[in-house]
Amino acid sequence: MELSLPQLIAVYAIPVILAITLHEAAHAFVAARLGDETAARLGRVSANPLKHIDPIGTLLVPGLLLLSSQLLGGAGIIFGWAKPVPIVAANLRSPRRDMGIVAAAGPVANLLMALMWGMVLKGAVGAEGAYHEFFSRMAIAGVVVNLVLGLLNLMPIPPLDGGRILVSLLPRQLAILVSRVEPFGIVILLVLLMTGTLGSVIGPLLDFGLGVISSLLGMSN
Repeated sequence: MELSLPQLIAVYAIPVILAITLHEAAHAFVAARLGDETAARLGRVSANPLKHIDPIGTLLVPGLLLLSSQLLGGAGIIFGWAKPVPIVAANLRSPRRDMGIVAAAGPVANLLMALMWGMVLKGAVGAEGAYHEFFSRMAIAGVVVNLVLGLLNLMPIPPLDGGRILVSLLPRQLAILVSRVEPFGIVILLVLLMTGTLGSVIGPLLDFGLGVISSLLGMSN
């Protein structure tokens, strides 16, 4: 059944907000455990979306991408961002190493949420009731949104999490060179998105992730 735009928004709203919120909360939580409580003192170790929502990145951009995918046809890539979590590297016990760990926490949270939404979907399969299809579609959206957000953030382009992980692993001189890309990272990402290159990279990885979750949960792909 083809969904209308209001129905699509209803299906995607909770998965998108949770995916972005818990991604940022994971950064803040791990940073606090590694010695930097800057974000924790600002209340960012929280599942409350109001602590993390950025009106443009959390609401407007995903909404516009959802609208464009509805108008143009196809699933498209739905992603967004929240308010950046402030991290003071000097407060971390091992700044270079720990910045990589803090960066990895967000995508890991998304991959775990994708698995949890998969469990919800498995539980919904075969269920009966008026809301069965709605919750099944929401669970599918939760899996896809979290996989896309996690995979997107793992791309090795600063300031994405993958870029910060890469900087933490490289020899110092090479890390400095890569970190200089950060002011242009978002522009690079937008160019990759507009040219279709981003979809060509994320698409196969998304299919692989869906296959892994299906196998782990014993569901047909």
